[in-house]
Amino acid sequence: MNIKKFLTLIILLTSATLFAQVDRSKMPEPGPAPEIKIADAETFTLDNGLKVFVVENHKLPEVSFSIMFNYPPVSEKEYAGLSNITGSLLGTATKTMTKDEIDENIDFIGATLSTSAKGVYGNALKKNIDVLAKIMGDIVANPKFEKTELDKIKKRTISSLKAGEKEPSTIADNVKNVLDFGKDSPYGEIETEKTVKNITIDKCVEFYDNYMRPNVSYLAIVGDINLDEAKNLADKYFANWKKGNVPAVKFKSKRPPLIRKVAMVDRPSAVQSVIHITYPVKLKPGDKLGFAAKVANAILGGAFVSRLNMDLREKHAYTYGAHSTLDDDIYMGEFDATCEARNAVTDSAVTQFLYEMKKMRSEKVTEDELNTVKKFMIGQFARSLENPSTIARFAINIERYNLPKDYYKNYLKNLDAVTVDDVYKASKKYIKPDKAYVLVVGNNSEVGKKLKKFSLSGKIDYYDTYGNKVDPDAEKLPADITVDQVIDNYLKAIGGKDKIANIKDETVAMEGNIQGMNIKITVVRKFPNKYYFNLDLGAMQQTQKFDGKNAVVSGMGQSKKLEGDQLEALKEESEMYPLLRYKELGIKPELIGLGKVNDKSAYKVKLTFPNGNSSVIYIDADTGLKLREASSRKTPQGEFATTVDFSDYKDWNGIKYPGKIVQTVGPQTIDMTVKEVKINSGVKDDFFKVD
Repeated sequence: MNIKKFLTLIILLTSATLFAQVDRSKMPEPGPAPEIKIADAETFTLDNGLKVFVVENHKLPEVSFSIMFNYPPVSEKEYAGLSNITGSLLGTATKTMTKDEIDENIDFIGATLSTSAKGVYGNALKKNIDVLAKIMGDIVANPKFEKTELDKIKKRTISSLKAGEKEPSTIADNVKNVLDFGKDSPYGEIETEKTVKNITIDKCVEFYDNYMRPNVSYLAIVGDINLDEAKNLADKYFANWKKGNVPAVKFKSKRPPLIRKVAMVDRPSAVQSVIHITYPVKLKPGDKLGFAAKVANAILGGAFVSRLNMDLREKHAYTYGAHSTLDDDIYMGEFDATCEARNAVTDSAVTQFLYEMKKMRSEKVTEDELNTVKKFMIGQFARSLENPSTIARFAINIERYNLPKDYYKNYLKNLDAVTVDDVYKASKKYIKPDKAYVLVVGNNSEVGKKLKKFSLSGKIDYYDTYGNKVDPDAEKLPADITVDQVIDNYLKAIGGKDKIANIKDETVAMEGNIQGMNIKITVVRKFPNKYYFNLDLGAMQQTQKFDGKNAVVSGMGQSKKLEGDQLEALKEESEMYPLLRYKELGIKPELIGLGKVNDKSAYKVKLTFPNGNSSVIYIDADTGLKLREASSRKTPQGEFATTVDFSDYKDWNGIKYPGKIVQTVGPQTIDMTVKEVKINSGVKDDFFKVD
């Protein structure tokens, strides 16, 4: 049974045209850094240690309150995700208010309120700030953690994790953090379904008691308010928040690799790779070379006109965009250059990344490049000042990182003072192409061998989606197994070739949930090539029909005839059991290895269709049942990846169907339960008629 999802992505492209007539033959002369006056934030400290920063801005009659928990990075180990879940629990109830009462009060005054692991944020009109401040003070001082709310948050978190574990960019981020910081570091820990399930109310209370304390926190009050009003509100609503001893944390720093290493996460169905060139960096806020480092990274990959983007995107067309970041951090910073590239040019993209990184170290940048990027960065900084919250953030950063009091007042002056020599010096110190991890999440069979040349040790290290090292040869295919045998075992497991060949029509009814919405799906197929699909969202329905030649999609009172790739997709969907007739259909199967699906060993069979599309199916090595199907499709918007997991097989008239189907498309996960299967019920051809 084929079950896939069709997703339409709409991208709104906007462009602007500059009509000014300029001489483009030469770069304009740079002017002096603009003089920008930055107001001082007023500050005071409550008896409980809470530091308060006040920024007056009377343009609009509203005030925002931002509480920042400034506890150190905490290693959560087998409870990874604890801080995030505790932060989400804040605001669900207090010792004086239920969740419904909090929500009703916030809605009544038209305010906004959100909580997270790092703080609490609220915004309201000036006339309602007393109500908002009272609620926020109650949330941080008197939270009440209830199991029903914890269970809801854990369920949402696990659903999101399941979607992410099949998303190439999420996989890449997870493994990157493990490589750069290590699994024993708070920055390298990975939330999993298991660690989230370990979290209890007691652990959340313990985390709150240990770390969410006023004496390690900041409160920024910004907007239509003066210092006296802010003091009165803070004293009235935040002074009861009890201070406590926050445990000291020993942060383990990880060094960059001594030589360049290549790390690979295999995604057999991928048509493009996610690439990261990355390593940890010792770069703290306020570092002596900090401004030069920011400029160096902007030239390399931090701006649209950066060398990486101009090389990989504009010159070679390897990717839609390439960029780099050089992040400072009080504990450990990170360099990361990244893009997504087609399989055929993955190694070429890595070559250009390393070329541009080496060039930053071997040649000084030009004055034109330097001036262009400085103008870009000066503009960014100036625009950020349009938000009054920026002033409060600056004041808090000065306090957090022990920066000079005039750090931001002199920001543009210090940025403008960066020279070509300064950039060269910073590049030599922080850009390290030969002491980096080249991480690729992609199709190992197509790109793996080409990546080995980048490893200075001559080998590739393989990782799973959670950053655990794996041996790709650990589970070797038996010498006597063939792809035909695997397919035969699958057909036998679900009922046998004779019974399957006798199926003339089938109707499958499913129910499920996506983003909190209940959905019903009905799929009807009739041999040899008729197909019907209905998606019922209650208030909205969508239907697709294919009569063997023509196809149409209908919904919201409108219909559209399908052509081209969409028509071909429905032709593919109309096949009930394509593996029964794969030779006749021109499908080329290839046994590409053994893999794991939920700890079960599975044969990986790659299917290549006549139109060039491909998918990888995972067949249980013990039972012969299909456990997973992963497919990728090229679209104008990029790679479109879908993963479908099958489990809980049940017998319907001698044919086994999966009772549970979990489908992941990008960040979305759909959990489906098969409610009914009808076989040979006599569906008429007219049912599929396309008008």
